[in-house]
Amino acid sequence: MNDAVPVARLSSYYLFYYAALGAFTPYWSLFLTARGMSVTAISVMMGIWYATRIVAPTTWTSIAAASRDPIRWLRIGSVLTLVTFCAFLLPLPQPWMYPAMVVFCFFYNAVMPQFESITLTHLGNDSHRYGMIRVWGSLGFIAVVMGFGWFLEGRSAGVLPWLMLPLFALLVASSFANRYARDFHRADGDASGFWQIVRKPQVLAFFLAAFMEQLSFGPYYTFFSVYMDHHGYATSTLGLLWTIGVVFEVAVFFTIGRFFRRYDASWMLLIALLSSTVRWTVTALFPQHLGVMLIAQTAHALGFAAFFAAAMQMLATYFPGRLNGHGQGLLYGFSSGVGGVLGALIAGQLWGIDNGRTAFLAGAGFAAAGALLCFFAISLPLLRGKRR
Repeated sequence: MNDAVPVARLSSYYLFYYAALGAFTPYWSLFLTARGMSVTAISVMMGIWYATRIVAPTTWTSIAAASRDPIRWLRIGSVLTLVTFCAFLLPLPQPWMYPAMVVFCFFYNAVMPQFESITLTHLGNDSHRYGMIRVWGSLGFIAVVMGFGWFLEGRSAGVLPWLMLPLFALLVASSFANRYARDFHRADGDASGFWQIVRKPQVLAFFLAAFMEQLSFGPYYTFFSVYMDHHGYATSTLGLLWTIGVVFEVAVFFTIGRFFRRYDASWMLLIALLSSTVRWTVTALFPQHLGVMLIAQTAHALGFAAFFAAAMQMLATYFPGRLNGHGQGLLYGFSSGVGGVLGALIAGQLWGIDNGRTAFLAGAGFAAAGALLCFFAISLPLLRGKRR
């Protein structure tokens, strides 16, 4: 990696952002339960998390791209994430929890797509080394999931916001330490050509495949802790289940650059979608077997880490220069945002049928559909083109 790349500063932002997410993703539904919210209400609250992804990333990256000082918007977004999160420290009545969730999730979801673009401006042609920086986010996630799981054992999850507050304060500090690469100019990339690129068949297929993958994660991100709790798992065991996949995720981020130097990223995208298909099927059918669940959780290394790294590679190829920020916004907004909202809402509707089994089987079906789309619309045409 080029010595000019500020590895420590870039890594620190991923570290604190995903450390906070390591508290939010596994334990926020338990916090909402401690506040007396029902399963339906929790599905709506978690749906808000994904709903804000529809507008926040695109809004924020567009504002930053048009600004003479784009890094200012990363810092503003990080500060507002901290400030709006403080609402959860208060004993809010349940009706006020919804607007509080909207404003907090808007700013929390706004900043990362912009920061992904910042990282890629520093890496330039070395984008295959992205995983070596992004891995610090996974390490932060692991530390918090395990530490908070241990701490919350036998305690009320109502204390969760107080535990998360220092992480958001550190995120703010990191935002002021970071900036775009010096050779990143406003003229890089022609934003007027953005939608022309999006309309290309392989690019459309990429965004739709990413949408199906996110849709498949709906039951997992919304109710996995509740699902495991229903099958008698302790909070500390929940922490282990959440962590095991991220441990393997770290290994993927450290090594996946070698894959991208030899093969097109679309093949890793396909592998990730297939792994999610198997994972959700196993989760639906064998939740009572700890050993089987631990093995299934290792698939997170492919379904999330490999998928995400492949998506970054493909975005760097499809959307160069300034266009990358717009591409990041669309990925987070459409694939993660719309896909996340629908995934959470569908999971909430299917949950009551048999306490989650049908919801996870539906997730497997969504991932399988994404795999078929990726193979026939991206990987197969690429393979045919090389044979010619």
